[in-house]
Amino acid sequence: MTAVSANRLELIQIADAVAREKSIDKSLVIEAMEDALARAARSRYGHETNVKAEINPKTGETKLWRLLEVVEEIENDSAQITLEDARHKNPAANIGDFISEPLPPIDFGRVAAMAAKQVITQKVREAERDRQYDDFKDRMGEIVNGIVKRVEYGHVIVDLGKAEAVIRRDQQLPREAYRNGDRVRAYIMDVRREPRGPQIFLSRSHPQFMAKLFEQEVPEVYDKVIEIKAVARDPGSRAKIGVMSHDSSIDPVGACVGMRGSRVQAVVNELGGEKIDIVPWSPDSATFVVNALAPAEVTKVVLDEESERIEVVVPDEQLSLAIGRRGQNVRLASQLTGFEIDIMTEEEESAKRQEEFKQRSELFMKALDVDDMMAGLLVSEGFAKIEEIAYVELEELTDIDGIDEETAQELQARANDYLEEEAKKLDARRVELGVSDDVANMEGLDLKMVVTLGENGVKTMEDLAGCATDDLTGWTERVDGERKHYDGILEAYKISPEEAEDLIMRARLAAGWVTEEDLRKDETPSEEAEAEADAGA
Repeated sequence: MTAVSANRLELIQIADAVAREKSIDKSLVIEAMEDALARAARSRYGHETNVKAEINPKTGETKLWRLLEVVEEIENDSAQITLEDARHKNPAANIGDFISEPLPPIDFGRVAAMAAKQVITQKVREAERDRQYDDFKDRMGEIVNGIVKRVEYGHVIVDLGKAEAVIRRDQQLPREAYRNGDRVRAYIMDVRREPRGPQIFLSRSHPQFMAKLFEQEVPEVYDKVIEIKAVARDPGSRAKIGVMSHDSSIDPVGACVGMRGSRVQAVVNELGGEKIDIVPWSPDSATFVVNALAPAEVTKVVLDEESERIEVVVPDEQLSLAIGRRGQNVRLASQLTGFEIDIMTEEEESAKRQEEFKQRSELFMKALDVDDMMAGLLVSEGFAKIEEIAYVELEELTDIDGIDEETAQELQARANDYLEEEAKKLDARRVELGVSDDVANMEGLDLKMVVTLGENGVKTMEDLAGCATDDLTGWTERVDGERKHYDGILEAYKISPEEAEDLIMRARLAAGWVTEEDLRKDETPSEEAEAEADAGA
C-alpha cells in the first residue's frame, strides 16, 4: 500500500469487522478511515492544506490529493491557485473551482496513527448513535425486553441488545429491586437525541404499559375487537381500565379477565401484584363514572359536563368503599373518566338539598316580600332565581296550585322591582370600581358579570382584550398526576369557551387590536387555500 503501512486487505477486514460489531454501514466506517487519513496527512503537509483521502472499498488501496481553490489573487498558497496556473492543469478551470493534485505516499508516525484512531473511533461512535436513534425513534409505545446491566443511584440501566435504555426511579414500580442480569420488560416512553447519544427512556409505571400488556395477553384487544378506552394506575398498588367491545357478542370485561382469571392474572403477575379493576366503558359519562366507582354502589348521579364535575350519591354504608383506602378508589375513577368526582352519602345529599331549599326560600321571602309557605311553593316548583319569576310566562305561575292570575302578576311586579333596585346597586358598584361604560354596555355581559370583572381588575376594553379564554372560563390541568381546577373570573356564570372567546375578540376589535378584515381572514379560508383543498380532493 502506498499511503499507509498496514496491509491493504487488512484495512478492509477491519472496516468489515467494525461495521458488523457496531451494526452500522461499512461505507460509514470507510468514510471515517478516509477522514482519519486526511487529518493525519494534514499534520505532515500543513494544517492549512486541504487534503482529501480515498480508500478503495474493494482493494483497500488508498490515495491522497491536495485540493486547491482557483482564485484571482492567492492569500494562502497551500490551499489556493491562480486561474492562470490552474488552466495549465485543466483548461476548463474557472474561479471558485477546485483543482486536485496527487500527493506522494507518506509513512504515518505513532502520533499521527493515534490521532487517526481517535478520529475513526469518534466517527464510528457517532454513526452507532445515529443507528440507535433511527432504530428506536419510531418504537415509542412498544414493549421491549432487556437485561439489567447496572443500577446507578436507583436508575436501572437496561441492555436492549443494540442499545442501552434507562428506567428512571420514578418510572419503576414500588418495592421492585433489580440486580445485574435480571430480565426486565418495560414500555418505551420516550426516545431523545442528546449530545452524549440517543437516550431511551423506559417505564413500568406508565398507564399505557398496562394497556400494552393486555394487548399481548388478550387476542381480542390485539385484533382491535376490544378497545381499551382509558387506563388509570396507582403503580404497584391498584389500577382501573375502561374497556369496550366493537362486537356485541363479546363481553369486553370477561374477555380481559379470561378463563378463571388467567389473562388478567398474567398482567397482575408482571406488575408485581397490582390489583386491576376492569370496568365497561360507556359513551354516557354518568354511566361510565358509576362503572368506574365499582365495587361501590351508586344511588344517584348529578353531572355538570361544562365544568367536568360530577356529584355521586352512595348509601351511607358504601361511603368508605367508594372513596377507597386513602382516597384511592375515587382518585383512580376520576383519572379514568376525566371528571372531578364529589362523593356524598344520601344523608349528606339530603342535607345539601335542604340547605339549597332554605337559601332559595329565604331569597324569595326577602325579594318578593312573601311568607315562607309561598316561597317554599315556588322553590318546590323548580324556581331558583328572581329572574326566572320576573320573566317567565304568566301561565307558568298560574298553573301552580294556590296561585291565581292576580297573585302571579303581583309576584312578577315585585320581582321586577327587586331586579331594578339590584341593578341600581350593581351599577353604582361598577362606577365605584372604575369599570368603563363601553365594557358595561357590551352585549353578552350583565351587570353582575361586569362587577365581577371589575373586582378582578378587568376595567377597560384593553383589559378585556388582553384576557385569554381560560382566564374567563377557568381551566383544569394535571398536577402530580391529579386533576386540579383553577377558577375563571366568569366561571360562576356558566359562560362557555365559545362565548368567552367571542367577548374577547369583540373587545380586541373595539380596542383596535384587530380589524374586521382580520376577523374575516380567520373565519374564511383564502381563495388559494380553497383552491388547494379542491385540488387535493
